[in-house]
Amino acid sequence: MSKLQTFLEFLYQKYQPLKFGNLASYIPQLAKANPEWLAISIVSTDGTVVEIGDFQENFTIQSISKVFLYGMALEDCGREALLGKVGVEPTGDPFDSVIRLDENSKHPDNPMVNAGAIATTSLIRGKETTDRLNRILEMFRRYMNRDVFVDVSVFMSEKATGHRNRALANLLLNFGIIDHNIEEILDLYFQQCSIVVNCHDLAMMAATLANRGIHPISKEQAVQPDYVRDILSVMYTCGMYNYAGEWAYKVGIPAKSGVSGGIIGVVPGKAGIAVFSPLIDPRGNSIRGVRIFEDLSQEFGFHLLDVSMGRCKFLDCL
Repeated sequence: MSKLQTFLEFLYQKYQPLKFGNLASYIPQLAKANPEWLAISIVSTDGTVVEIGDFQENFTIQSISKVFLYGMALEDCGREALLGKVGVEPTGDPFDSVIRLDENSKHPDNPMVNAGAIATTSLIRGKETTDRLNRILEMFRRYMNRDVFVDVSVFMSEKATGHRNRALANLLLNFGIIDHNIEEILDLYFQQCSIVVNCHDLAMMAATLANRGIHPISKEQAVQPDYVRDILSVMYTCGMYNYAGEWAYKVGIPAKSGVSGGIIGVVPGKAGIAVFSPLIDPRGNSIRGVRIFEDLSQEFGFHLLDVSMGRCKFLDCL
């Protein structure tokens, strides 16, 4: 047994008893998750997989989808056009905040908050909504190396309760960031958040980003390598919302969380990491997930500054 597998078993036993946090009950379907679920998956850029727990348990990707839609929008529009609609500044505010959008710039600060993600999704090309959704599903297929589908019950739940996102979309319309097809844009956004994944899938997707956009197993190019740096940059500065600064200090890798309990992390050139545990804190981050990432970074030197100084011990622990 590898040192990494042994350490994952230690982390699982350490954090499985932790019961703090709440399910994301503001989306009714997410409140049905089992709070006992916990999974950790790590995939190296050469395709080696180490994982433990409920890594095959399905859940919806939620805000982690924003990372990959941002990459797709970069491919469709290019950097400058996308920057004209959505910035790259961290906010320090909650992910669904309306305040900064209406405050000064009149455009979303970054693509990881809901306003920025809605604007990003509106830029995905296609003749009609079905074409755009099919392109999104095909993009996720390249990252996961399997067919992808939307959980219709979660989509309908989000559509029925997404009044705050609807308010954000109307503000975006008012400022000329999106066009008048608000319901079509929101439907697409809610569907991307409702794509079904498991922890293994998320680790493989993160490993694809770590491998300059090339899937470690299929060797298929999921995203143009020129845009991987852009994706990882906004993940690093904005991916953990108003916890991003502390995350950069303690964990130190590009990451993204989702309110269903997933967190992905990317150690560039080395591995993708995913943790799934549906008990979240008030910021929308998995409580067990954050602590597990902190321990992994400390144990194996995943922090980007440790990697740059040759202190990463990942390859020695496989």
